[in-house]
Amino acid sequence: MHIRVLIAEDHKIVREGLCALLSKEQDIKVIAEADDGSTAVQLAKELQPDVVVMDIGLPNLNGIEATRQIVAEIPGVKVIALSMYSYRRYILEMLKAGAKAYLLKDCAFEEVVRAVRSVKKNKLYLSSKITETIINDQIFLSKKESSAFTILSDRERQVLQLIAEGKTMKDIAHSLAVSPKTTETYRQRIMEKLNIHSVAELTRYAIREGLIPLD
Repeated sequence: MHIRVLIAEDHKIVREGLCALLSKEQDIKVIAEADDGSTAVQLAKELQPDVVVMDIGLPNLNGIEATRQIVAEIPGVKVIALSMYSYRRYILEMLKAGAKAYLLKDCAFEEVVRAVRSVKKNKLYLSSKITETIINDQIFLSKKESSAFTILSDRERQVLQLIAEGKTMKDIAHSLAVSPKTTETYRQRIMEKLNIHSVAELTRYAIREGLIPLD
């Protein structure tokens, strides 16, 4: 029986490469691809994959938020985080969101396959390159440290990401199906909670917190 995989990756070359390579494995079947976080969540709900390979730096809804929603709403699905970065914050928040594996994009393809098979068996899989980071920083004991994920609500984090991506208040209101006035209220609340006073500062904060990619 195949392990059914959904790939969520906004870089087309990387996404197609993962799809082609995973499809060569007899026990793995790629059932769908997504190029942003919102689409990944929607497809996961519709198709109920066994495993989601999730890039962290996705547009519209970042991989951390998408993982949080998928794990909360779809019982049994396993998420593998895929990132260019081994930053402590990214690792911490993806694991807290419910990811069962964390891989770096420069890892060998065989490691992706091992991770898919491991998480399907409900085993945690961490890239060998980040294991030391996790041990040294005692990542699993850092539940209470202050971050966007403890200060802001889910919707506020989504609004913050969209602001940092350069979306206008009107665009954000349309994307979230709320009024521009409601969106502005979210923006003001975010700035108050973070003690930030400009969009440029919000953008830098969002990048630092892993809500949007550095590249």
